[in-house]
Amino acid sequence: MRPVETRVLVVDPDKPDVAAIRYAARILQDGGLVAFPTETVYGLGGDATNPRAAMRIFEAKGRPPDNPLIVHIARREDLWLVARDVPQAAQDLVERFWPGPLTMVLPRTGMVPDAVTAGLDTVAVRMPDHGIALALIAEAGVPVAAPSANTSGKPSPTTADHVIQDLAGRIDLVIDGGPTPVGVESTVIDMTSTPPVILRPGGATREDISEVLGEVMVSPVALGTKMPLSEGVPRSPGMKYTHYSPDAEVRLFEGDPRRVVPRLQAEAKGLIAMGKRVGIMCTDETKGAYQGLSVLVKSAGSRRDLSTVASRVFALLREFDRDGADIILVEGVPETGLGFAIMNRLRKAASITR
Repeated sequence: MRPVETRVLVVDPDKPDVAAIRYAARILQDGGLVAFPTETVYGLGGDATNPRAAMRIFEAKGRPPDNPLIVHIARREDLWLVARDVPQAAQDLVERFWPGPLTMVLPRTGMVPDAVTAGLDTVAVRMPDHGIALALIAEAGVPVAAPSANTSGKPSPTTADHVIQDLAGRIDLVIDGGPTPVGVESTVIDMTSTPPVILRPGGATREDISEVLGEVMVSPVALGTKMPLSEGVPRSPGMKYTHYSPDAEVRLFEGDPRRVVPRLQAEAKGLIAMGKRVGIMCTDETKGAYQGLSVLVKSAGSRRDLSTVASRVFALLREFDRDGADIILVEGVPETGLGFAIMNRLRKAASITR
């Protein structure tokens, strides 16, 4: 693709500058691409009704064209612009979670082109909980297709700097609204199935969703496995292709920290003896166990505060790359609440799970 000049605008998320939002909205209306913060990660936005804008998103990210995009709306009632046959259960989720980190897969309307849905008869749609995102979508006057604003396969961006590292020269504008608070993408739930199926865990926990819907199934892919490439078009992003991987090799250690720490220490010592530069992503509770090793040690936060861990995990993967790690050894976390989404991302990032 031809290089473009990427402009950066700093915008206060609590009081978005009207002129900046209008400028960004005009870019979207003209078929351009704008990266903007949501409560989960930064999204790469294009007009969801414009097939050419959608194809520009795929091109800028290097994203496979059979990986559907999520459509973002600014008002609850706009759901019916892009989706049809919306069941009562989906409306109940809207009441509980929107705006917020929950994406629903529903039958699509004719407003949404094939380029956005990868030819599927369904659309993935959500309403983000972020002042800049909502102001931009509302001002643009169209639904906005917005996958994560990173090079396809790399850790998702939680700051504007992450976006610039990956996409400078490929997109028109980056709106810098500071770090994103949640740090992992939205939960995706297929509402065309009975019972509904979680396709990707994220910022809305399965426990909270179950409180609204009762029985909810979980796709095997949501546990951190990957769809075989031969199985066709996935119904949701994050199901089929490599995701969240830094340049360094990631090795994930699962289980009780009392057993994980000694195994991880032994692995680190062996790699150091081989001349590898090793990074360890741990938690506050275990950080001291690695201080005697010649490794890069970074804590994602406390195991008792998984919201902090979720907000830091992608940034830490990028930091290890910046600091020159060859291999990153990562402690797993409990799979309750946000831990389910965290472990999904770590399993997909890892080349080896122990």
